Amino acid sequence: MISAGDIRKGTTFENDGQVFTVVDFLHVKPGKGAAFVRAKLRNVLTGSTTDTTFNPSTKFQEAVIERKEMQYLYGDGELYYFMDQETYEQIPLNLEKVEDAIKYLKENMFAIIKFYKGEAFSVEAPNFVELQVVECEPGVKGNTATNTTKAAKLETGASIQVPLFVNEGEIVRVDTRSGEYMERV
Repeated sequence: MISAGDIRKGTTFENDGQVFTVVDFLHVKPGKGAAFVRAKLRNVLTGSTTDTTFNPSTKFQEAVIERKEMQYLYGDGELYYFMDQETYEQIPLNLEKVEDAIKYLKENMFAIIKFYKGEAFSVEAPNFVELQVVECEPGVKGNTATNTTKAAKLETGASIQVPLFVNEGEIVRVDTRSGEYMERV
């Protein structure tokens, strides 16, 4: 059991038959009245977020989320297939479960799959990936006085902003958490 006063970012718990993870929280101690906890929660199965308040002494059942590194094999348009490296079992996941991570994953890359009670509900790409730029406008000489960027399309289909000196065919490192360009490789 975990009390509402002990929750932190990333804490996962069960409440009213649903599983939530804490996105943001604030312990409030007003001058008059009882203290309370204000939290922004994300439902791990549906992905919806809600803002709620709790009494700090409220107890919740802690949810156990299993994280497993799996290899991305391929996508057929509707389903995306991942393989467990220990058992060689393949699991298909639909677009809603892989939506945030798939734009940074190439075939044979490894990703973290999150499971709750044996059911996969989310995919996390590695924090940094190296991908090739397949489409971008050429930089204009003399246009480097300011810190300007241009749109670039990566080999996985993701679009990011890159500095003007980056050209087609180059490999860049991308932070998948924010979708930002880090450096040329």
